[in-house]
Amino acid sequence: MVSEQVILFFILSYLLGAIPSAFWIGRFFYSIDIREFGSGNSGATNAFRVLGYKIGIIVLLFDIFKTWLAVSLVDLFSITAISSPELLFETKIAFGIAAVIGHIFPIYIGFRGGKGIASLLGLIIALEAEAAFYSIIVFLLVLFITRYVSVSSILASFAFPIIVIFILQSSIISLNLFAVFLPFLSLITHQKNIERLIRGEETKVIFGSK
Repeated sequence: MVSEQVILFFILSYLLGAIPSAFWIGRFFYSIDIREFGSGNSGATNAFRVLGYKIGIIVLLFDIFKTWLAVSLVDLFSITAISSPELLFETKIAFGIAAVIGHIFPIYIGFRGGKGIASLLGLIIALEAEAAFYSIIVFLLVLFITRYVSVSSILASFAFPIIVIFILQSSIISLNLFAVFLPFLSLITHQKNIERLIRGEETKVIFGSK
């Protein structure tokens, strides 16, 4: 049975993930709604595109951190209802997913957020830092070759389960299941990007801009 404490921290994780740093920075410092420009999202990628690389880096790091923090609530507050290592890991995944959902559907700004890739990165860093590192390498290599953030994100998400299951040979069932689920989530959140790629309309990264 799920305790009231776990439910409370699950809600807190969602509220942490829902903090729309790109939107608030755009609103308070540039007097714009970032969702009305670029891709129409309030995530790190659009912050790079609309607000420049300096603000983009700030948003990226914050979006990673907020999900990492949500996952770490389990350890920081020593939640008492968790009785086994497997349940501990499942709770961390649940808190992290709550934060990612918060990022995609933020209550503070009408549930119109980002795609959740930076938030997902914070989640996998908190769960399995080594696999996250190799996934980042895949992302950067694909980005350098294709200049598409969307393609890089999707392929990095597919690399994660391969790294976790076949290279690191994880024995944690909940981690393996989450790793398999991750690519499907990435495909869902990048549906519009995939459509633009098919039409040849997806925007490429221009290195060194702004």
